[in-house]
Amino acid sequence: MPTDEEITRHHEPDPSEDPWVLGPPKPSAVEIVPYNQDWPTRFAALADDIRAALGAVALGLEHVGSTSVRGLAAKDVIDIDLTVPDPTDEDRYVPPLERLGYALVIREPSFHQHRCLTLPNPKVNLHVFGPDCPETIRNLMFRDWLRSHPDERDRYEQAKHQAVPGGGHVMDYNRRKQDVLQDIYDRMFRAAGMK
Repeated sequence: MPTDEEITRHHEPDPSEDPWVLGPPKPSAVEIVPYNQDWPTRFAALADDIRAALGAVALGLEHVGSTSVRGLAAKDVIDIDLTVPDPTDEDRYVPPLERLGYALVIREPSFHQHRCLTLPNPKVNLHVFGPDCPETIRNLMFRDWLRSHPDERDRYEQAKHQAVPGGGHVMDYNRRKQDVLQDIYDRMFRAAGMK
């Protein structure tokens, strides 16, 4: 299991690493939509397909990100954390996922060997990590914190709406809400006795 220090450390991308497998994404407008009651059902169907395709390679599948928090406005994109035995062994999981329509778009060795595959319809970001990964633990903690703290959920939603103006691509949007996001994480970690 990772240490508290590993879990609470905020990730800084390695500036020497180009994570884009297919080249950087083209700028596109970020649209935040009201919470959709269908998002959990959509995740469940996607998870069933992934489990069927990967079998025992899929050690864990979790609905994370804003669409996993009831009542939270979000981009209409389902974020899923997939745990596999070894993210570097792409041959065990990428080809079966490609047959489902996913494309490998990010490879970040410096970030817990993170891989990200996307599906265009419905829109999915499938994040791949190994067992006991600090980022998976962070994502689950954050999801559960927002689910149980409506004030924090509302604060995060406000930050999302304020981050949309300015254009660019989703990475720009993510940077513009980063300070509020990290502040919420830090309060969550303190409440858990980890800081």
